[in-house]
Amino acid sequence: MAAALTNQLNALVNNMFAMGLLDDQFQQLQILQDSSAPDFVSEVVTLFCDDGERIICEIARQLEKPNVDFDRVDSYVHQLKGSSASVGAQKVKNTCIQFREFCQQKSRDGCLKTLDLVRTEFYDLRSRFQAMLQLEQQIQACYPKH
Repeated sequence: MAAALTNQLNALVNNMFAMGLLDDQFQQLQILQDSSAPDFVSEVVTLFCDDGERIICEIARQLEKPNVDFDRVDSYVHQLKGSSASVGAQKVKNTCIQFREFCQQKSRDGCLKTLDLVRTEFYDLRSRFQAMLQLEQQIQACYPKH
């Protein structure tokens, strides 16, 4: 049972790399996880998902204002970019780079279009991360704690 789940987990993660969703930074996180910190990757991923959702909501709120403070929007996009880079979320990070260009141009339309794209990229990755975490929990459940 655990072997089949592990194969499923590996296939999911490999697919995320093949699709360009993740980069080498994610592998670095996996390397840092060991017996002294068995939940390291899941904690980092969960934090990324929670923070990312909060930041995206705040960006949307800022862009709804009649007078958009593009410096403030750029600051939130910069936070999301940093968070994405630290977890290896390559597509989200790259979309944030485009987003920041629209902030610097003070283009509301460009920002709104890129917000839609960053939402799509983020929520796609988040759902895959959630599937990954569920598989990890199922694998851990196969090995009773002493």
